[in-house]
Amino acid sequence: MTLKLAKKYNQKSGQSARSRREPIYALVETGGKQYKVAPGQVVRVGRLPVEEGGKVELDRVLLVADEDKVVVGKPLVEGARVLAEAVGEEKGDKIIVFKYKPKVRYRRKKGHRQLYTRLAIKEISLGKASRSGGKRSGT
Repeated sequence: MTLKLAKKYNQKSGQSARSRREPIYALVETGGKQYKVAPGQVVRVGRLPVEEGGKVELDRVLLVADEDKVVVGKPLVEGARVLAEAVGEEKGDKIIVFKYKPKVRYRRKKGHRQLYTRLAIKEISLGKASRSGGKRSGT
């Protein structure tokens, strides 16, 4: 790729790649799974015991990245937290569990639908400083 093409791909609306501000994001752990979240994003996590509209504080933050500054926890980032609001609950797709043993007429069919909580990420806090964002959609 030529230098001219590389500059074209790295530029966005007339700004150079260095002057463009990258959004803050964090890696959080909840329910035994890890999620990359940013302010304004709506993320679907395993069911949490919180009512719709309730506030949720995720304090198991593994990494926080803000522009050029990246803080990696060992294993968690001290003082970091993510504030979110519960948007609602939903069920996932149905999963069919079918057990079968040949020659002995053993067949068992069972279905399962996982419950999820949708969280709207409001703010990412790195101890003293915090950043909140505007609207951003995603799952």
